[in-house]
Amino acid sequence: MLTENVHIAVPTAFSEDESLHIQGTIDHIRSLYEQGVKSVLVSGTTGEQHSLNLQEKMELINGLEQEEELMDNMEIIFGVSSIRQKEAEELAERIRPTKLAGIMLGYPPYVRPTQEEALIYSEKIIQLSNKPAILYNNPNRTGFDLSAESIIQISKIDLVVGIKDAGSKEKVEHIKSDTHRNDLHFYAGGEEELEEKVLHGYDRLSSIAGNISPAKISQWFEKMLKQQKVTTQESEEIEAIMGQVYQGNAIVNVKKILNQQGIPMGICRSPIGNV
Repeated sequence: MLTENVHIAVPTAFSEDESLHIQGTIDHIRSLYEQGVKSVLVSGTTGEQHSLNLQEKMELINGLEQEEELMDNMEIIFGVSSIRQKEAEELAERIRPTKLAGIMLGYPPYVRPTQEEALIYSEKIIQLSNKPAILYNNPNRTGFDLSAESIIQISKIDLVVGIKDAGSKEKVEHIKSDTHRNDLHFYAGGEEELEEKVLHGYDRLSSIAGNISPAKISQWFEKMLKQQKVTTQESEEIEAIMGQVYQGNAIVNVKKILNQQGIPMGICRSPIGNV
């Protein structure tokens, strides 16, 4: 099972010609590990997942498997999603024998499957990966909204450990009351409106700002969960971090900061980063 309350959703590194830079991605994960980070999400968020083709995702897994220290000592979650179910299944089968800790199961963009089709998609991929799974509901990006009823149905699978960006307060309450599972976690996608989400029942964080300041973001989130008072100094530090990350395009900002720190994250794939 996945035990960490916070994982860092790491960007994917690309060279100047937009080709995949596996070592840059791994260098960043190692840097986070050396800062005490225990869990990361790779190829699962930051809007880059669907720019990676199946071969690139396979190569990224191959690169991670060479990093025994990271694989043995971190919860490394890998994003599984594709506009074609067959490709998502192939990726899930590749993940199954690895030491990857779990999957973030996303839904196909643009094609907008029915709820019934999404259930079949989910069940098949979870079965093939045989890994703990976080369902990733992101209607703003995909055009598809996994319903509360579908989440309740899929959560009957023991391997399903959580849902990222479940939706409104009412939807979260509906899921919590009808799943009868105390071990189903609700992940907030990023730090924006995080305090409100915690009040609505979110208890885990898929962090973007943690890429540049993992300790401060984790401490801030843990204080929220425990309903502890955040000091004025801590609030000011978080506000500064949020300004660095979320003023403009978050992924562009994160890569710029990491590059300045000497971590070779490179560029984004256009049109992201055009400005």
